[in-house]
Amino acid sequence: MTQLLAPGAPITVAVDDTLFRRRGKKVHGVGWFHDGSAAGQTKLGFGNNWVVVAIIVTLPFMSRPVALPVLAALAVKGGDQSKPDLARDLVDLLAERFLDREVHIVGDAAYGCGAFIGLGDGMTMTTRAKTNSVFHHPTPERTGKRGRPRLKGDRIGTATDIATTATWRNATVSRYGVTSLVRIAEVTCLWFGTWRTDPVRVILLRDTTTTTGYEIALITTDLTATPEAIIARYAARFAIEVTFFEVKNILGVGQARNRVRKAVERTVPFGLFCYSILTIWYALRGHDHTDAAQRRAAAPWYTTKTEPSTLDMLTKLRRLIITARFLPSS
Repeated sequence: MTQLLAPGAPITVAVDDTLFRRRGKKVHGVGWFHDGSAAGQTKLGFGNNWVVVAIIVTLPFMSRPVALPVLAALAVKGGDQSKPDLARDLVDLLAERFLDREVHIVGDAAYGCGAFIGLGDGMTMTTRAKTNSVFHHPTPERTGKRGRPRLKGDRIGTATDIATTATWRNATVSRYGVTSLVRIAEVTCLWFGTWRTDPVRVILLRDTTTTTGYEIALITTDLTATPEAIIARYAARFAIEVTFFEVKNILGVGQARNRVRKAVERTVPFGLFCYSILTIWYALRGHDHTDAAQRRAAAPWYTTKTEPSTLDMLTKLRRLIITARFLPSS
């Protein structure tokens, strides 16, 4: 993994959970969980829910970031730990492995909770603010009077309230492979109800044609990075959603059928880590600049294909394994 990261460069870590659908009450660890891919308004599914931590890397032959799973934990309904608690434990393990690097965590609104309060040195958390999140001014200085000092300043309000009074400016941001001009505003404050006295920045973003409200509100404990960098960092979180789709549908982990505990606890992590191994192998040993052109020649309906897909990587690896097995002298 370190071969895909610049020496000493910060590590962006995406945390999220995903549901692997299963049937049968005797399957270990199953339950009803949120499933964003479920049809209809009720986004629920029955199966095993996995909390995954992935390192986001940029590959020279890909225009989009790639999330490589490195740790996973099974979330059990009614268990001792919630999904954010499991994610925090996994992130702490990762941070212990990379003590010489900064670790920037990104997660959706479900992980903007008390589980990520009090991060270690060199660690930051960026998440999406809920519409009802309330913010306060930083802790005021002590007055010298008797009694308990104040832990938070005056109430600022919700992100909507901030958008009404904030100073907006134009900025160029890169997200989802597109560079665009937007308007952003930011304020340093406290998210006291969730992260107590840890100072945070609220970064609001909206389109240049919009004069009221906001499109997205981000909360980050990173007090030094530019707002543009924070927005791009959070946008890179979507790479883990792509990873989940490809692991389930291309590597076939979504079709696994296990019941007993050991089988359940091994199959999904094995598939996730195989995805990471496949991508690392292709980036270091398997990539050739003609791969995309060869794929277009074999499948001429891909008229705009310029980058190898995960299926292309897997196909190339399978062919090399077959060649090595039957033609060992080649």
